[in-house]
Amino acid sequence: MLRCPINKLHPVCFFALAMCLCCLGKANAQSAWFIDGFHGGMYGGYPEFYTRFLVDMLNKNPDWKINLEIEPETWDKVEKTDSAAFAQFKAIAADQSASGRIEFINPDYAQSYLYNISGESIIRQFSYGMKKIRSHFPNAVFSSYSSEEPCFTSALPEILTSFGFKYASLKNPNTCFGGYAAAHGGELVTWIGPDGTGITTAPRYAIEKLSEKSTWQTIGWENSPAFVNAAYAAGITHPIGMTIQDAGWKGGPFMGIGLRYGIKTIYTTWRNYFENVAGADSKPAWTPTQEDMLVNLVWGSQVTQKIAQEVRVAENKMIMAEKLASLAKIYQGQTYPGLALDSAWPPLLLSQHHDCWIVPYNGKAGSTWADKVRAWTNYTDEKADSVINISTGRSPAEAGGSVWMVKVYNSMALNRDEVVQVAVPEQLKGKQLQVVDGAGHSVLYQRVKETESGPESVLFKAAAPSMGYSNYYFREGTPPAARGASIKKNVSDGMLRLETDLYVVIINPKKGGVIESLVAKKLDDKQFVDKTNARGFNELRGNFYKDGGFKSSEDTAASVEILENGPLRIKVAIKGTIDHYPFTQYLTLAQGQQRIDVRLNIDWKDNPGIGEATVPGTYNWKNPKKAFYDDRYKLLALFPLNLPGQVVYKNAPFDVTKSRLENTFYSRWDSIKNNVILNWVDVTDRQGKCGMALFTDHTTSYAHGADFPLGLNIQYSGMGLWGRDYKINGPSTISYSILLHEGEWDKSHIWSAGTEWSEPLTAFVTSSNEKTPGRSLLTIDKPGYEIGSMTYDGDDLLVRVFNAEGDAEPRVITFNGQIKLAELVELNGALRNQLTLETGQNGSTKIKLAMPRFGIRTVKIEGLKASAN
Repeated sequence: MLRCPINKLHPVCFFALAMCLCCLGKANAQSAWFIDGFHGGMYGGYPEFYTRFLVDMLNKNPDWKINLEIEPETWDKVEKTDSAAFAQFKAIAADQSASGRIEFINPDYAQSYLYNISGESIIRQFSYGMKKIRSHFPNAVFSSYSSEEPCFTSALPEILTSFGFKYASLKNPNTCFGGYAAAHGGELVTWIGPDGTGITTAPRYAIEKLSEKSTWQTIGWENSPAFVNAAYAAGITHPIGMTIQDAGWKGGPFMGIGLRYGIKTIYTTWRNYFENVAGADSKPAWTPTQEDMLVNLVWGSQVTQKIAQEVRVAENKMIMAEKLASLAKIYQGQTYPGLALDSAWPPLLLSQHHDCWIVPYNGKAGSTWADKVRAWTNYTDEKADSVINISTGRSPAEAGGSVWMVKVYNSMALNRDEVVQVAVPEQLKGKQLQVVDGAGHSVLYQRVKETESGPESVLFKAAAPSMGYSNYYFREGTPPAARGASIKKNVSDGMLRLETDLYVVIINPKKGGVIESLVAKKLDDKQFVDKTNARGFNELRGNFYKDGGFKSSEDTAASVEILENGPLRIKVAIKGTIDHYPFTQYLTLAQGQQRIDVRLNIDWKDNPGIGEATVPGTYNWKNPKKAFYDDRYKLLALFPLNLPGQVVYKNAPFDVTKSRLENTFYSRWDSIKNNVILNWVDVTDRQGKCGMALFTDHTTSYAHGADFPLGLNIQYSGMGLWGRDYKINGPSTISYSILLHEGEWDKSHIWSAGTEWSEPLTAFVTSSNEKTPGRSLLTIDKPGYEIGSMTYDGDDLLVRVFNAEGDAEPRVITFNGQIKLAELVELNGALRNQLTLETGQNGSTKIKLAMPRFGIRTVKIEGLKASAN
């Protein structure tokens, strides 16, 4: 993201400098350190022959040291277009000691914000980025993590240390448009992550106030007297300012050479600062939560929403593709498609670039960041789909003979019993069917008629073993008698009653299709709808500021069409309007399924204004008040809950935070609150007896307060960053789910439920003639752990294990096969320790693994030979 270069300052910047110069006579001549360097790359900005400029400036200024945050792919291009300068640059960078002049401070592939993507994506950002940098700089050392943008998330200490980092910075003083870390402490802290891992960190000092002259800076963006003197007064003996310049700026050393404002600036790399300048200083422990990452984007805008959805789909597909490809290598002897998967990850990582999310409209028509994300994720999706199809032996529904096999794959490390859906083979359409399992037992199923959206299909309840697959078969025959989920309409009042073995849901068409009642049958018939609240449950409501103010889906009656009526699954289409715009909510419940799924489509016909209105002519860079901050005015899906004393939990990459917020609302840049929902937010009563989880198909924001019901951000349309009009350009489609549960989030396995939604059981009709009921690669003896990824590196199987909701007690992981060697390895491949192997029943092998909650471990398996059964 481009900012003002020091020699071409924006008038606001000149004003800030002038104010500092006024203080010159008051400042004592003293030293302060400074992190200078460059940020950008071939996508974010890196002019041709800029490497020559860097080499020349380094030669001209022998005391200048730089810290680099350059997209790793950039060096591929520079090597070809500016080879002579690149060779000289590499020679300078060869010294990777603390006394060297160049440090690589953010090697991730695309300078992602991190907090808005999956934990596994963060790992791949670093692994692919570090590999690419080392392909050009073989001796590159990655000691310190730092970024110019707020690329922070609470789980970084464990991730960084496992990659070999020793230090981190939570400063981004000159690019705070998208947020900043909470101010805390003095010179150094030990940043403690959610799993207990600590890393030496330079925080945003407690005295490092936000600028009063801009909405993108703290006072630490330069070594001004105000900043340096405040630091010394607070006992900070080695104060350090920071600006990572945009690649393309031509001012050279950011603070100049020699005294400035009467202060001597000493340029340093972070590595040198931590090891030789401040290394002996105290480092008190600090355990920030995700709510200390005070970040924000234009949440709810259609462009940001679609980017987040496209990224989420690609993330989920890649994880499943890797797992299923690993199973295919183990059980079918297929060649692991490492090259295909390696080609699919970089485009996904680029779609997570911070500029995609904060300046999505930037670029030429047809080549904006949003356009790039669409192309990048499409490529990843196509590659992942191809790998999944090959790995599962998927074949057209017309294939087969007298018997048609359905393989049901489970990519999670727990046994699952869920409804799956497959197309009916052409030869069996219109005939009576039976669905039988591998033991020959007929199972309950439900026929779904052909529609415009899909062919005739069959739903059936499939049992799929942990990290494996099960086999089912179609055959002609009389289907079993069935009773189960059903929908009934009350003729007297027009309400619809949807019932499964878990829930009773009452829908009120007269109030726009809101949920009038939601009863959890297995929780003592607990009523979850707060009927004392003025707002409806699953109501849509927002401020249409061009059309008279707040509008609600309750303002007009809705029609409700029954699409499926059991016995396994029930589904309705609620068709209503909000401010004359038609919407459809597809509400789906399944027998035995805790989730209630909603797919919302709003058929926008033009560009309504939704949110807090911006008064024309009032937007400017300096004004901290921004209309897109306050979610109370945005279009929300609302869920007033009958849960006294509500407590909120929300997940983040490799973390869950118990919220400290009284409410999620703010309207100014200097008052940002972390109201981000990554995958889910969970609300319980004050005693933790029961609660409701809300899942979303994309990273966005949520709303909640003591006097404000839980809400999911559905849409914003209006003024965004830099005065850009964030428009609606066609229909919006969003999927979300709710889940009622007993106890708090961990006891009710909400993280696992979210992963089940992201990695559904995958069923395919196949031409396979396999005779076994199915296979299971591994099991874990107690709940709490999940397999975040499973890949092959040559002949070695790498299994990433995450303690999402378990305790610190050891788990036994049983592999159904023989293993030659099992090791724990760090994310950088270094050996952590060897694991003891224990022979189990039927040729299985057991290992014990213990880690704290939110810990991640990588198990390297050599010589795996799967059991025959």
